[in-house]
Amino acid sequence: MSALDSRNGDLKKDPDLRKELDATVRARTDLGADYDSALVDSFLEKVEQRIDDAVDRRVRRHLAEQRMESARGARRPKNADTWAERFGLAVISLVLAVPLTAVAGGVAGTAGTVAAWVGIVGVNFAQAVRLNPELLTGRRDRSDRQD
Repeated sequence: MSALDSRNGDLKKDPDLRKELDATVRARTDLGADYDSALVDSFLEKVEQRIDDAVDRRVRRHLAEQRMESARGARRPKNADTWAERFGLAVISLVLAVPLTAVAGGVAGTAGTVAAWVGIVGVNFAQAVRLNPELLTGRRDRSDRQD
């Protein structure tokens, strides 16, 4: 498709612009070649204004879509299954395990030590299942993630 065909297609889509072009051509016929430059400039200003209006509408629509996506994204829970968060939970569990084991073992003996470690393992297991519910079913989709 040539540039001329493309322009004519655009004129057919915008009847107001087509009317402006027809009026400009009629004015040129009435006024003569002396006013060609002024008529063309006037028509181009109208075309430029139409283009500016269309670009403004598109930019506003794009910004509104971005705001909507941003608002939707802010409401979505973030994916908490990052390496740093998993590592942080493991380190905190181990750091707290030492005093918990000492206190529980000193107060309640072996039963206290077992209870402390059941709690520690339970917290880590609950976090793992929260982040990876497929752990309970025994199935894991390997295509989703590669650790």
